[in-house]
Amino acid sequence: MKRHSPAPAESHESDSRGLLRWIGPLAALLVFGAVGYILHGEIARLHFDRVFAHLQSIPRKHVLAALGLTATSYWVLSGYDVLALRYLRKRLAYGRILFTCFIASAFGHTLGFSAFTGGAIRFRLYASAGVTAVEVAAIAAFVSLGIAIGLATLAGISLFLSPGQSATILHLGHDLTFLAGALLLCAVLAYALWSALSRGVLEIRGWALRAPGPTIGLPHVALGVLDMSLAASVLWWLLPSGSHIAFVPFSGAYAIAIIAGILSHVPGGIGVFETVMLLILRGIAPEALLGSLLAYRAIYYFVPLFFGALLFGYKELSATRAHLARARERAAMYVAPVAPQIAGALTFLAGTVLLVSGATPGINSRLALLHRFIPLSVLEVSNLMASVIGLGLLVLARALFRRVKAAYSISFALLVCGVIASLLKGLRYEEASVLTLVLAVLALGRRAFYRPTAILDERFTPAWVASIAGVIILSIWIGFLAYRRVPYSDQLWWTFALHANAPRMLRTSLAVIVLATAYFMLSLLRPARPEPAVASTEDLSRARAIISRSDNSLANAALTGDKRLLFNDSADTFLMYQVAGHSWVALGDPVGSRPGAEELVWRFRELSDRHGGQTVFYQTSAERLSLYVDLGLAPLKVGEEARVRLADFSLEGADRAGLRHAHRHAQRDGLTFDIQPAATAEELMPDLKRISDAWLTSKATGEKRFSVGYFSPQYLRNFPLAVVRQGGAAVAFANLWTTGTRAELAVDLMRFDPGAPAGTMDFLFAELMSWGRDHGYLWFNLGMAPLSGLDRHPLAPAWHRVGNFVFRHGEHFYNFEGLRRYKAKFIPHWEPKYLIARGGIALPRVLMDISVLIAGGVKELFAA
Repeated sequence: MKRHSPAPAESHESDSRGLLRWIGPLAALLVFGAVGYILHGEIARLHFDRVFAHLQSIPRKHVLAALGLTATSYWVLSGYDVLALRYLRKRLAYGRILFTCFIASAFGHTLGFSAFTGGAIRFRLYASAGVTAVEVAAIAAFVSLGIAIGLATLAGISLFLSPGQSATILHLGHDLTFLAGALLLCAVLAYALWSALSRGVLEIRGWALRAPGPTIGLPHVALGVLDMSLAASVLWWLLPSGSHIAFVPFSGAYAIAIIAGILSHVPGGIGVFETVMLLILRGIAPEALLGSLLAYRAIYYFVPLFFGALLFGYKELSATRAHLARARERAAMYVAPVAPQIAGALTFLAGTVLLVSGATPGINSRLALLHRFIPLSVLEVSNLMASVIGLGLLVLARALFRRVKAAYSISFALLVCGVIASLLKGLRYEEASVLTLVLAVLALGRRAFYRPTAILDERFTPAWVASIAGVIILSIWIGFLAYRRVPYSDQLWWTFALHANAPRMLRTSLAVIVLATAYFMLSLLRPARPEPAVASTEDLSRARAIISRSDNSLANAALTGDKRLLFNDSADTFLMYQVAGHSWVALGDPVGSRPGAEELVWRFRELSDRHGGQTVFYQTSAERLSLYVDLGLAPLKVGEEARVRLADFSLEGADRAGLRHAHRHAQRDGLTFDIQPAATAEELMPDLKRISDAWLTSKATGEKRFSVGYFSPQYLRNFPLAVVRQGGAAVAFANLWTTGTRAELAVDLMRFDPGAPAGTMDFLFAELMSWGRDHGYLWFNLGMAPLSGLDRHPLAPAWHRVGNFVFRHGEHFYNFEGLRRYKAKFIPHWEPKYLIARGGIALPRVLMDISVLIAGGVKELFAA
């Protein structure tokens, strides 16, 4: 079999989708640049000594009030999760809810990257408590809606009740301000009325939204208003004493600035929020306002992040002694799922701190003290190395999120060097403390980093490139802003002196730009892995050796030759998949070793992402769900697989009376059973083809693909054949999927002549199970009963509810319920099977792509 290259049209479409992925990150980077330009113009005339002077002059009681309001605000945030879980009719301990909400909010508010959002952290922490992916998505949506309600209410009240002052602040007309406030309040009122009075279900792009009712909906509105009011109060208390701005109009300006930060997609809204506030609040001295904004950013964002990291570290430390007490086991359960996300987020933050620190001047008194003990050359090299280390940490953060072992070791070493460099370049013990905290968290979570992948194998997504570029641009901008009164000359590059901070900033900025550019060019220019094509003869031979060591009979589906095979570097594990439309669909779990499986699911995700496709795993088992959760994908149950324990199988007993009767009737009709080895299959092919053609004609259907085999002499030669005869002539057959470990036995093609006696297939199954039991097989796999056991929760996607309806009433479409009843008479164990994908609005398209792979229609998807 020849290896085929991807079709030109398919390659062109993948390239187009890949380019589209850059639009969002580049737009965010452009917005960030535009905001930086505006902000630069706004504060170019400012004196930073006045900014820091105001920062230091904020009354202690105001700082304490802001800290108290921040703590109250983060506590109130847990109310969103409580209401959402009540809406979902889920019961969780409040301690777990508070822990999850605080960690998710602290990291989500501060960092804002899609990989580290509160939704992602909630998903990993709540999933271990039995909350499904659909329910976690509902919780995240509930939280987002509450924040939106709070922002709309604050802005609406401000514009409606104080139109005069709000119009002056926003530079809008009085009537337009009043109208905008009224519209915002009407929108909030409409939600409150719908949530309290509606009894129906609202359908939005495949999702069913049940009205929460007055006991949830009205507290949801109140909670949103209270949450955003507390957040606005933090900044209001930090404003200079002579501001003379009432809280109501101020809260409207605050809400507008927060909304602008969210819409910009800039991580944490950093820069955007500050720019909007400076533009709106013209009546406050810019230096004083900027000092208040810096204090607000530190108190409301970085203080919770610091305590969130400490809390995470405490729980992780407790988890390392889990064997000492049951409480430690609970701590491990809380923390283990998010160790890579927390460590990656903190590492990215540490890199940002080092880059910004390298662009800002040191404290003269500390430099003078340091210069007494170390030469100037050590200080210069330390300053340069600290920024280079910061760049390295930014790059490694993504690999940490993806659990790469080498990234963990290098990040650990860089953080240690960063602590030393921070002290040697100017006794910056504040940033050394931050790095030490990150180092401690990283050390405690070391068990979560197990992937042996090389760091250069980790492709950067557009969002990550934009994020790293944004941090570098931010640090350089801060440097030029800090030294804007230093006249530029070529001599600055070669000036080395104790207080020559501007030259040091120029050199470190140039080094960071050159190294970052070189790294990304190296990443782009290095040879790409060969694109897998339809399996060649050599690939099938390699796969056959791995299949012989597998416990899963579905692994034999790789031998159909209609799928692409992806092997790990050790060639002891493979993953079979095919592409349809936008979906890259893997069949079953990876086959082979567990470390190899962990590596392949990540590589498959990266491969599909690179082509702009949807990553999908079809017909996966429950025991491997944790692998897919780490990818950020959501499991969706598509049916249940029936497996019979062969050691317990017998035709005796009342439970199998019907099967025993059918078996005896078939014997009276003269049916016999035998197993033909694969080596003797060729001589049976004419008879088997006659039976297969007659069966297809009688069923008015065609051959299926992908998840099942199809009639092909080349394919059938790989397997032993079970044959049922009558009077010496073959009347039914099935090819056997076996496992070398004898863990499982299954059938693939099952065909019988339309003229065969009734009960022929019952006879075939009964004989096969007896044969498998006698030959030492542990399980007989009867295959999946589609749509069986789907979630009937009111918040389940429309797919679940339609699936349940079709399962019960779709006998004219396909006999789903009858198929399950047929399998049930063999008294099997039922095991769930899942479709793994991103879910949401793309799910219907994914299902259609799978159906196209199998046969070209939804009916064939489930008939398979």
